[in-house]
Amino acid sequence: MSDWVNENCVSFFQLFCIKVVKTGRIPQHIAFIMDGNRRYAKKVSVKTSDGHSRGFDKLSETLKWCLDLGIPEVTVYAFSIENFKRSDDEVSALMDLARDKFKRLLDAMDQINDWGVRIHIAGRLSLLPPDLRKMVSKAMLATRHNNKLRLNIAYAYTGRDEISRAASHIIDGVNDNKLRTEDIDEDLISQTLDLGHPELLIRTSGEVRLSDFMLWQTSNTVLYFSDALWPEFTVWNLLVAIIHFQRYAPPQLPEKQNNISQEKFLRKLEEKRLQILENYIECST
Repeated sequence: MSDWVNENCVSFFQLFCIKVVKTGRIPQHIAFIMDGNRRYAKKVSVKTSDGHSRGFDKLSETLKWCLDLGIPEVTVYAFSIENFKRSDDEVSALMDLARDKFKRLLDAMDQINDWGVRIHIAGRLSLLPPDLRKMVSKAMLATRHNNKLRLNIAYAYTGRDEISRAASHIIDGVNDNKLRTEDIDEDLISQTLDLGHPELLIRTSGEVRLSDFMLWQTSNTVLYFSDALWPEFTVWNLLVAIIHFQRYAPPQLPEKQNNISQEKFLRKLEEKRLQILENYIECST
């Protein structure tokens, strides 16, 4: 389980500081653009694949910090559709890293369920190799009832592709008479997307752009850009980002209630998505 949540990465003093920051408003959903793995590898003279591996280790530490802070949802940008254009060696190494980590997760499923972590992979899963697609589908189905921390991993993902797929689902809903045109509003589109709205988005490595990540969802999100390369990101960087959020966060808005047609459509869409995951598992056996 330490592959996914590093239990031994917080000192007593750090835990004390976390409790102090928790006296203020804590974001209920944080998104990370984990940038800088390749530059880190070059900086410390290791292979690019080692940089990505250390980036995953940093994710396991960050999840522990988020659990201690009481943050119930974390989204990370792990692999863009555009990343398939990188060298064959780098793409292959990233797929192998994902295979290794998801295999370890599946082997430790009892522990991850004890932690209450729900794994959700957002993106165009059909682009993944069949064996990896099967593993991530198993992880999503096995953890779908957990509710302490939801970890969304954007993999084979771009924001524009996510929006276009949501539009396709809504068009299908209208064509199948499951939705009326008057049912279509901003909230329905938001709920049809793979990912929800983060209150805080953190990007590392000094870059100050969104890179096609959660374009629809970040209209009211507090943005924080850190100069730290992702493998060098620390709990102090995270706490400073949360203090930044506490200073600039807009008021929380009440949730809009869906009508009956919208609820039925969203329920059917969730059933469809679960069936697709089950089909990925069956087709890979």
